[in-house]
Amino acid sequence: MKVPVPPVSPVPPVPAATQPRSILVTGAGAGPGIGRAIARLFLSRGWRVGMYDVDAAAVAAEAGGQPLAEHGTLDVRDAEQWARVLEAFCGERGLDVLINNAGVLSSGRFVDIDLPAHHRQVAVNLLGMVNGCHASFPYLVRAHGQVVNLCSASALYGQPGLATYGATKAAVKSLTEALDLEWREAGVGVRSLIPLFVATDMADAARNAASVRRLGVHLTADDVAAAAWQPCTAGRCRCVRRTAASAGRPA
Repeated sequence: MKVPVPPVSPVPPVPAATQPRSILVTGAGAGPGIGRAIARLFLSRGWRVGMYDVDAAAVAAEAGGQPLAEHGTLDVRDAEQWARVLEAFCGERGLDVLINNAGVLSSGRFVDIDLPAHHRQVAVNLLGMVNGCHASFPYLVRAHGQVVNLCSASALYGQPGLATYGATKAAVKSLTEALDLEWREAGVGVRSLIPLFVATDMADAARNAASVRRLGVHLTADDVAAAAWQPCTAGRCRCVRRTAASAGRPA
């Protein structure tokens, strides 16, 4: 005699309030890098973290099977890749925070750097952020989310040896300010982080710049990650809106 099997009740969806907040970080594979440090910090505090980089093996190793970590390949210069990554990571849930961190640097006398290296800095540092902001907007609107663009103190004044890099970061600063005004009515905030030189591979690449030799490198990637935590988690203030936050006293 067969024992009747009771029907299986569908599992109710997890209420939105109990779902972890989500953050997508570009350039999250390089170490010791700012993107990796930000991803680690938010994972340690219970966020769902998307770790993306041109180096797929690096982000896969960093994610390491952690249940709240997702990873994949993303070349920020490729708008179609942005669309695929956002659809896969966000689905219908929206996106709480986008960290536009991916960047490259070539230092030296302007005319001694070959033209493709100049173009690569513009494509990754600026156009990559334009792609990311444009593609992520509908997902950010759903969650009333935040964008944090990694800028640099190099944006504040032109520095010999970092001419094109500084120009891209000045453009990022301007883009951030404009989008924060444009997207205010949609409930999306846009911020930039402006650290001085950070102890990463990028600072090593800039070691010949006069400003690096003069000012030194006093920040770690973890310092910048801690600075990123505040704008991503602070309550939204409609009275005073600061679009930029410096990381460390020297900046």
